[in-house]
Amino acid sequence: MKLRTILFIALFLSAFLSRSQNKSFTTKLPIVYLNTYGHEIPDNPKIDARMEIAWKGKGADNSTSDPTGHFKGNIAIEVRGSSSQMFPKKSYGLELRDDAGQDMDFPLLDLPAEEDWILYAPYTDKSLLRNVLTFTIADQISDTYVPRCRFVELFLNEEYEGIYVLMEKIKRDSARVDIAKLKTDDISGEDLTGGYIIKIDKQTGSGGDGWWSQYTNVNNSRSFYQYDYPEADEIQPSQRTYIQDYVYDFETAIKNLWHDDEKGYQNYMNMESFYDYFIVNELSKNVDGYRLSAFLNKDKNGKLNAGPIWDYNLAFGNADYFNGWLTYGLIVYQDIGDDYWQVPFWWKKLAGDTYFVNPLKCRWDMLRENILAEENIIGIVDSLTTYLGSAVDRNFERWPILSEYVWPNYYIGNTYQNEVNWLKDWIKARLGRLDYEMPGNCGEDPENPDIGKETPLVFFPNPFRSELHLKIHSDRNLIIRIQIISVNGSLVRDLTVSATSGENSYDFSFPTLNSGVYFYRLTQGDNELGSGKLVKF
Repeated sequence: MKLRTILFIALFLSAFLSRSQNKSFTTKLPIVYLNTYGHEIPDNPKIDARMEIAWKGKGADNSTSDPTGHFKGNIAIEVRGSSSQMFPKKSYGLELRDDAGQDMDFPLLDLPAEEDWILYAPYTDKSLLRNVLTFTIADQISDTYVPRCRFVELFLNEEYEGIYVLMEKIKRDSARVDIAKLKTDDISGEDLTGGYIIKIDKQTGSGGDGWWSQYTNVNNSRSFYQYDYPEADEIQPSQRTYIQDYVYDFETAIKNLWHDDEKGYQNYMNMESFYDYFIVNELSKNVDGYRLSAFLNKDKNGKLNAGPIWDYNLAFGNADYFNGWLTYGLIVYQDIGDDYWQVPFWWKKLAGDTYFVNPLKCRWDMLRENILAEENIIGIVDSLTTYLGSAVDRNFERWPILSEYVWPNYYIGNTYQNEVNWLKDWIKARLGRLDYEMPGNCGEDPENPDIGKETPLVFFPNPFRSELHLKIHSDRNLIIRIQIISVNGSLVRDLTVSATSGENSYDFSFPTLNSGVYFYRLTQGDNELGSGKLVKF
């Protein structure tokens, strides 16, 4: 037999044995079996299939030799996602069906009973943790709904497919987004006010029907709001008009930074949900944060809530674009160039308004004492990796992508432990940066921002686009040095101004200064007059 033939057979057997070894194992994770009867799963529409799950309960070991006693039933399934569809490891959306082909609720893995579920495939995120980590942290932070999820190991048509995450689909339900059911005849009065779920996203994927904001973001782009609940083919004309008008009034109030009791933006939004949503996005530095896969919901007679949160696989440094890998800088101010899908203008306005950011900073400081303490978050990471156990090895035997670039990785580890260690180091550094960069001053009076400051000076507007103004009160004639310093410590501007006794005003223009966070320092000789943070967008 020729050497080439022998080598070919050896390689074939090696690949076969590697795959077959994954068909018999014991794991802490539930084992999900999908059978499509030989049919390829399309993007749309859903096809009929069968699902069975072997799971003995929390903490128990599960084996491929176990009976599938937890669930056996019919499903309808399709490929889901937008950019993630280019990966060979696919994510799926599925509906549970009874023997008559009708939708059926079931408490999969002891989660609240429902018919709609998602099997998310962590692929570009080689830690396998980012979505589950984010949901775990967010659930500890807030009382608002966060999608529940469970790690599983998946077989598709008897072939092992690796680690997946069974997740709740975002939808109106008493156990999910708990808002009022909006019926087709709820077209006037109080009944018309809720509930609604809307989504800011691209028009690809499940999107397409919705409306464009009347206000522009940067690059003259406009945010696109989609009808998520009621769905586009069910929402009534008067309901469309109501939610569009409500969002327009919400945007207008923020555009004008109205704070009064009658027109103030606080009348349109549950502030605490927006604080927590902001914190989760900035902690994770989600490059798609605010602008894609971003949900808002409104209950009957209620205000807008930010969330539920969704889609964090490109967060925590796992992106090589828009400075996503850097541990400093706020994503809300991120310059994303010519990309049409910009952060909605109103997030930027809120992030520069003391009425919003001062309580936000208080919320951040409080959370840093417990839930967002470094040891708590790193403890969650360690707990999740311990739970995955040997399933990690099987996953990367099936998908041997460690040490390879998968879009849009910034860091490429040679081992799984390298990936986890890099994630933990990134989180530690990010927490330290946000202690300085999180906007706002806890306890400061937004009506009198200079009260309590040692130096009577103020820069405004802050954040600024190109024009920046300084007011300073002096009791004598002074020569003042103004230094503007980047987050990495580089001196980017060094200015000198003359002040006379009394009020002094100065105007500066920085059109070529890159967007981002900066620090200023004002000195007179060896005396520091003031320092603080500036944000340019």
